[in-house]
Amino acid sequence: MSLKLSGEWVAKAEEDFQAAMLLLKKRKPALNNSVCFHSQQCAEKYLKAFLVSRRAYFPKTHDLILLNNLCVKSSGDFELISDLVLLINPYSVEFRYPGEQATKSDAKKAFQQSAEVRGFVRKKLVRPRKRKRK
Repeated sequence: MSLKLSGEWVAKAEEDFQAAMLLLKKRKPALNNSVCFHSQQCAEKYLKAFLVSRRAYFPKTHDLILLNNLCVKSSGDFELISDLVLLINPYSVEFRYPGEQATKSDAKKAFQQSAEVRGFVRKKLVRPRKRKRK
């Protein structure tokens, strides 16, 4: 069950990744706020996919720092992406409401950081292949 559910989290994360990538390429109108949001969502869902794959409990949250700390308990090298999740953590709400606007630079950075989190977690989710017997 956990592998199936983990795969569902990955599928949702990939949808956010693709959305962020497409929106980042769009020039007019610039959709920088949405790029930042989908980038954060991609990272969030990948962290949740990892936790589910390890059968680790996590609360209903958008807090990447909390989620990454839970991942660290299962695999200490998640400390390596702590700075990345710290930087993109605010994008779940920061640019979703009036008062703040993401710049093109914000959007590019958020997407890049999300891509790094994505790559890191995807390597953790790869299961070793069984060798064929001759």
